[in-house]
Amino acid sequence: MGNNKTGRIFAILTGVFFFWGFVAASNGILIPVFKEHLKLSQGESQLIAFAFYVAYTIGSLIYFSMVRFFKFDVVRDWGYGKGIAIGLFISAIGTLLFIPAANNASFPLVLGGLMIVGIGFAFQQTAANPLAILLGPSKTGSQRLSMAGGINNLGTTIGPLLVSYAIFGSLGQEETVLDITAVKIPYLALGALFFLFGVIFWRMEDPLKDQAEEENDSEDSAISVSHTKKSALAFPQLIMGMFGIFVYVGVEVATADNLPEYLKQELGVATNQVAPFVSMYWASLMVGRWTSAASAFNISDKAKSLLRILLPFVAFGIFLGANSIAGVDVSPFLPYAALIGGLIVFDYLSMGNPARQLLIYSVIGILLLITGMYTEGKVAMFSLLGVGLFCSTLWPCIFTLSIKGLGKHTGQGSSFLVMMIMGGGIVSLTQGAFSELAQIGIRYSFWVGVICFTYLATFAYMAPKFFKQQGIED
Repeated sequence: MGNNKTGRIFAILTGVFFFWGFVAASNGILIPVFKEHLKLSQGESQLIAFAFYVAYTIGSLIYFSMVRFFKFDVVRDWGYGKGIAIGLFISAIGTLLFIPAANNASFPLVLGGLMIVGIGFAFQQTAANPLAILLGPSKTGSQRLSMAGGINNLGTTIGPLLVSYAIFGSLGQEETVLDITAVKIPYLALGALFFLFGVIFWRMEDPLKDQAEEENDSEDSAISVSHTKKSALAFPQLIMGMFGIFVYVGVEVATADNLPEYLKQELGVATNQVAPFVSMYWASLMVGRWTSAASAFNISDKAKSLLRILLPFVAFGIFLGANSIAGVDVSPFLPYAALIGGLIVFDYLSMGNPARQLLIYSVIGILLLITGMYTEGKVAMFSLLGVGLFCSTLWPCIFTLSIKGLGKHTGQGSSFLVMMIMGGGIVSLTQGAFSELAQIGIRYSFWVGVICFTYLATFAYMAPKFFKQQGIED
């Protein structure tokens, strides 16, 4: 992964990925809690996801406006470290709103706090994703992003448990007391960490700034014979990739955020017992990303093959351990190991090719959602949880395919991709609205996710054709 210095930067960078996961997954607990406490409809409750993810678009538009109208690009002019730091400081301010929001059980203040946190995350993502790709050989950039994503899912696994524990005082017990004022505790702790990491990144030397510019110029020169593009939007892979990010984040978040209501209506799971299931869904992304990340290590092929088998079960063990410590009976989740075995096989079949993996995983995602809608009991439950396994590596696949061949427009392209994270809010809101229709209901609302996966499969099929037309090696 490069020299010791870049290795240390990557290690610190993974902490930022952890924060993103913690907040995103914790929304899955806030949604049913505020829905029940404030008597919201399922569609209204999805405004939590909507506010958080649309904030990414607002943040990206602010960033784009700074570049367009003030000729100031934080990453280009100040470096990756300060770009991430500014985002962390913004997010820290957002967590302060959780004090009055929790004390007054104010839904608008919760939405406002999450929106400010999300705007900060947009700045962080714009700098952090390209930085993770640049911190090592380009051929393993996708796997390195998966590795960072695996740390992200430590946050998604732990977040729902800690937030649920703060609100209910315990996990896995039938009789608990809802203390909505305690919502502020984990978020204020996060705010302190945001500020601390912001100081670290602000003071960090940015050794890759010049290197990134040289690589972009070199790549751009290599393909300039066939392409003289004036904007990142002139590349079809970026255009399709932007909508790819939109529907990918959409299906990932909508499945997670509508899962509690599905469990309540179809399986009779109480609100205070939802956290382990939400944790399992997000832990599934950690399992998948750790599987893919094995290829990023500088070790022998035999050792990589062994890690590809061991790492996903280590990730599964972390989920089981965290929930066991929290007092949850994890035995009902043990059969999930069979789905993890299937993931390992499909990861091997994808052979590290992002387009191939995107296609295979999207098709499996479609099959899992359909199975979840048309079966009952544990089969349906495990099918919907399994969507997390096969959403796991789609972000690095889409991101890598979208910016491939963009050259000096890579930074601009990255900002446009981050802008489309708003799909997490819009698709969740759409599925929530469909779930309220009598003829559809929560069970069949997951057809929204099937449509998302169908688009992703189409992008996976088209991307190699774009590269061939542009003379770019696939």
